[in-house]
Amino acid sequence: MTDAEMKRLLEDTRTIAVVGLSDKPERPSYGVARYLIAQGYRVIPVNPAVDEVLGLKSYPDLRSIPEPVDVVDIFRRSEHVPPLVAQAIEIGAKAVWMQLGVMHAEAAAQAEAAGLAVVMNRCMAIEHQRLGIAPIAAETSN
Repeated sequence: MTDAEMKRLLEDTRTIAVVGLSDKPERPSYGVARYLIAQGYRVIPVNPAVDEVLGLKSYPDLRSIPEPVDVVDIFRRSEHVPPLVAQAIEIGAKAVWMQLGVMHAEAAAQAEAAGLAVVMNRCMAIEHQRLGIAPIAAETSN
């Protein structure tokens, strides 16, 4: 994915399901989720081991989320990616983002074949900062 494509993806995204979001502040998933929330994104924790993270209800899997998801951000080991990609496709996500150290070429090809954008082995928070993306303004209703 080019920088321009990644920038467009991050600018068009509003809701991010963070799979493997830990409730431990020292974990990378926690820091990235906190950053994304501060930037105005709607973050949905996905972790069957916790009920709540960062004051947000956690869901056991992607299928349990009761609203549309733009991006599935994966903080799981690479061997756990294929079923997560299958669920991302099933729920109609627009993209799958695999964090630093997370790569799975076959799952990425499956996601792309289904029309999803794919980012591998990159940190969403780092790329957001590097690309100079402005925080999302609070949307107002008229």
